[in-house]
Amino acid sequence: MDSKMKKKEIEEVFGGILEKEQDVSAGMAAIRTLLTVLEHDTSETVQELDSNLQAAVDAMKNTDYPVTAVASGCELFLRFITLAKLDTKTFGECKSIMLHRGQLFLKKLMEARGKVAKLASSFIVDGSRVLIHSKSRVVLHAMKEAARANKRFEVYVTMSSPDNSGLEMCRLLEEENIPCTVILDSAVGYVMEQVDMVMAGAEGVVESGGGQLYNGYLCT
Repeated sequence: MDSKMKKKEIEEVFGGILEKEQDVSAGMAAIRTLLTVLEHDTSETVQELDSNLQAAVDAMKNTDYPVTAVASGCELFLRFITLAKLDTKTFGECKSIMLHRGQLFLKKLMEARGKVAKLASSFIVDGSRVLIHSKSRVVLHAMKEAARANKRFEVYVTMSSPDNSGLEMCRLLEEENIPCTVILDSAVGYVMEQVDMVMAGAEGVVESGGGQLYNGYLCT
């Protein structure tokens, strides 16, 4: 009996989350998929389980979704849960702790967006002009927070070719009655001197605190 989920099953779980839940990032979907893989895995050794989890990561990297988001999300998740190897004597106990830590990690991530958005919204002041790139869930959440605090501000959002996700971001901002103008990606230099600040989501964040943008949906 195969101890792991098949590649196609993993891709279906991962893609299904992203298709059904538009507010979920690729990184978050990848972590949820790894939790599903962990729950269904029937490995009998830590080495075999590690191999199956890595195979799941590779399967998700080979889909059409942002690779950096998948890679960074999975790396953090695996690093967090595999600490269980140091604390247990039996494989069964190890796997149980890994599942618990994985669920705890996911819960913390789900809470993080709101916390980051609330903190970021404090930087938006009355009368400011803000430049943003493409579509970012956290940036959108931060601007909603600022608007609900009765702050008046204007937004410029890049078109973000080739998927033009900036148009979707503009529509979402306008639904919150936030004035928004879509600009061409090449017009950033022209607009820069007219804005007070730039806000951008990150598809992946490295240990030094730096981030990597993706020209499309951002993993935030």
